[in-house]
Amino acid sequence: MQKAAISLTTGLEDAEKVTVAFLVAVAAAEEGRPTRMFLTKEAVRLALQGTADGVACDGCPPLQDLAKRYEQAGGRYLVCPVCFHARKLEESQLVTNAEIAGTVPLWQWIGDDGAVTFSY
Repeated sequence: MQKAAISLTTGLEDAEKVTVAFLVAVAAAEEGRPTRMFLTKEAVRLALQGTADGVACDGCPPLQDLAKRYEQAGGRYLVCPVCFHARKLEESQLVTNAEIAGTVPLWQWIGDDGAVTFSY
């Protein structure tokens, strides 16, 4: 099954965009696709314990539930090291399915077979 790569640059300042990205990632992971969310800019904070929380809109699923489903389905986060360290965040606070990894590890994970990509 083809891999899914979701690039997310937005954090909770645009919770609806974050929700859409999570919905796409959860659907891919629950379908059994190897799935990675590449978090950059303010999105790196979503990989910290207790951050992916809140409801973006009336009728939107809670982000905490989406993050839990994503993890349970085997989804992982690749967290941009430049963005993460520029914000002086603590690696010890990362959720268990996140790792500090930049563009080279992303491309290595995608490999020669390619991936379906989404960008938010």
